[in-house]
Amino acid sequence: MKISIMGASGYTGGELIRLLLNHSKLEIAHLTSRQYKGEYVYRVHPNLRGLTSLQFIDHDLERVIQDSDLIFTAVPHGTAVKIIPKIVERGIRVIDFSADFRLKNSEDYRLWYNYEHPHPELLEKFVYGIPELYREEIRRAKFVSNPGCMAISSILALAPIVKENLVEDRIIVDAKIASSGSGGKPSLFTHYSERYNVVRPYKLVNHRHTAEIEQELSKLNKKKLKICMSPHAVNMVRGILVTCHSFSKENINLSRLWKAYRSFYANEPFIRLIKDKKGLYRYPDPKMIIGSNFCDLGFDYDERSKRIVSLGALDNLIKGASGNALQCMNLMLGFDEREGLNLPALHPL
Repeated sequence: MKISIMGASGYTGGELIRLLLNHSKLEIAHLTSRQYKGEYVYRVHPNLRGLTSLQFIDHDLERVIQDSDLIFTAVPHGTAVKIIPKIVERGIRVIDFSADFRLKNSEDYRLWYNYEHPHPELLEKFVYGIPELYREEIRRAKFVSNPGCMAISSILALAPIVKENLVEDRIIVDAKIASSGSGGKPSLFTHYSERYNVVRPYKLVNHRHTAEIEQELSKLNKKKLKICMSPHAVNMVRGILVTCHSFSKENINLSRLWKAYRSFYANEPFIRLIKDKKGLYRYPDPKMIIGSNFCDLGFDYDERSKRIVSLGALDNLIKGASGNALQCMNLMLGFDEREGLNLPALHPL
């Protein structure tokens, strides 16, 4: 199988190349980048020196389509929607990293992204790419939209209790995200002197990932849920931790929560339930998943207030982006979904 990545010079592109080079059943056909066309990949992604002699090419869409069995599009929001219709028209499998095909209702793009979606007829063709929710749909899919990193961590943390209708219809998500979530292009916001040593709240209301979380959890619950998410930039390079607060409809206990989570995630290869009574890492911690495709989930219950605290930790560049996309690709192409992803996290880090 020949695989290409359009927009391969960013952080997610670099991680996807690293993972693909470790995959036994694939060949990388093309890696595109307008900024670095003609340059060796290892000069942009120096961790890949000695592992590949590939060079970036320009965004030659026709060439990429002709030479590829599947294309990853890791280009910015608003750019993917301009090139993907041509890929879809040719019937080539595609996994898109942007938000351009994540939402099923075109009206939501006007509300959350402030633009009129130019191809609403394609939205239903794309499967939302969370294997733990849509494994069989992804197996049959030609077109997959990879979730946002804060969205997938929140959805996975909340899905079991939402599915079983244990909680009220208003849920609070407190998200802590590392600097690589801002991408590789520098700005004052990401400048070291301003970004280092912070716990900085931003976009306290109406963050765009809220739309994905509401869409998917409402579908699971079979009624409209309200998600209230506030993200914080924190002093990490990689990783996300979401702390979700919901309130049970009736008195429950920890045993009930264990049953819900174990039942929902039985035999999931990349989900780990973390609630330990000993040791330093008793709950999910992003430090323990960096470099891996795991999503660690945890929970606790406050009987006094009937509050359920649900935790989700993952590497925003792996399970939050490139690793999850590779997991989807494995399903689409009929491979073992763990192929190229059976990597432990780095420790210490």
